[in-house]
Amino acid sequence: MPFSSHEDHNLPLLKFESMLKTNDVYFFDSEDFQEIIHHYLDSGKVALAKKAIKIGLEQHPSSSDLKLLQVEVLVFENRFHEAEVLLNQIEAFETFNEEVYIQKANIFSKQDRHGEAIDLLKKAIALTDENADIYSLLGMEYLFLDNYEKAREAFLQCLEADMEDYAALYNVIYCFDYLEDFDGAIDFLNMYLDKNPYCEVAWHQLGKQFMSKKMYREALSSFDFAIYSDDTFIGAYLEKGRVLEKMNRYNEAIENYEITLSLDDPTSFAYLRIGKCHERLGNLDLAKKFYYQTVHEDPLLDKGWLAITDFYFKQRNYQKALYYVNKAINIDSENVRYWKRCARINEQLHFYEEADLAYQKTVELGNYELQTWLSWIDILLKLGEYESMVHTLLQALEFYPEHPELEYRLAGTYYLLSDGLKGRYHLKNALRHNYEDHITFELLFPGVYQMKTVKNIIADFKKAS
Repeated sequence: MPFSSHEDHNLPLLKFESMLKTNDVYFFDSEDFQEIIHHYLDSGKVALAKKAIKIGLEQHPSSSDLKLLQVEVLVFENRFHEAEVLLNQIEAFETFNEEVYIQKANIFSKQDRHGEAIDLLKKAIALTDENADIYSLLGMEYLFLDNYEKAREAFLQCLEADMEDYAALYNVIYCFDYLEDFDGAIDFLNMYLDKNPYCEVAWHQLGKQFMSKKMYREALSSFDFAIYSDDTFIGAYLEKGRVLEKMNRYNEAIENYEITLSLDDPTSFAYLRIGKCHERLGNLDLAKKFYYQTVHEDPLLDKGWLAITDFYFKQRNYQKALYYVNKAINIDSENVRYWKRCARINEQLHFYEEADLAYQKTVELGNYELQTWLSWIDILLKLGEYESMVHTLLQALEFYPEHPELEYRLAGTYYLLSDGLKGRYHLKNALRHNYEDHITFELLFPGVYQMKTVKNIIADFKKAS
């Protein structure tokens, strides 16, 4: 039954759903079926979409558009072989249908055959003048292959078709960023803004590029233009606040962060930055207030808990610092930054066994910084755990071969374990790499340093040098 143009556009869908509830069979034209199927797919009702496709193909068995929607469902269900077979059937009759190549490319992409997907998308581009969406897909395929130059070219083609395709704009800048071509990004954005001078997104991105180059005045101007273009653009206020912090203009930074709180729901990031600004201004009570608001807003934000922990650490209130870092660890026990802070705080409180466990956890979670190893080893020295020291030092030397600070500590430990042969070997190795550091050796191992054999080794090395 045909519908007049003034009828409710939902009528085909309502009629189809009415048909499903009865034994009646209604006729729909191909376009109505496409509308119904798209509705179900967009709503995540795949089973109903499949039913509509089945009935649609029974009524319109030669409709390539319905078959392509069937392909879409097959791909969604990872039934790639069946989808390819159907696409080949469509291609045999419609060799110039770009959608066939797009769907084939989608299948290849899902199978990590990105090079083949790219070849198919290029064929699709050659078959149509409306190819902005295809260039977007092409750009994503190049990103999968880490070919950022080609990806950038593809996304630029999207922008040529539509200057306000902000997804493409972000992707172009992403490619520039990955290539660390900040100057290229700045030149591109300036050219873009010549054509689209009130694009707040472009001004915002330009400001971020200037931030990367530490050109803070230029960044500030860019964010001001972004705000002028859209005075509700929260991202621009946040970035402007960050720039003002870099310029030590903390009160102005606070004003910008506070604007974001009035424009939308408060964010933990804004609370945190306001707290940091107040702390730098010496407004400690206000800083503490905003740090607490940060973790109240987002209890899982590690930077918030670290800010409170560090706040009390700087005040030398180590007991409170320990309380909050342990609270953070209870929330996320795999956060290496929490354990690193925990180790330092326990060390200040002379809780050496707890510090030992915290440093061990820090390393287990992948923090292999030299200072972490040295701090852990020095804790073990205070505990008199010499065997554990040797084990830990040998681990550290795998990351920092023949590092003098580690070699001196290993030499001293072997002497404490009465292994003079190994002690002498590592002491000579340490002296060879950095003679001046033997002062640290004296401070850490005063008893060993006073040994006659050790003094002779150091004296002989000084004469030889």
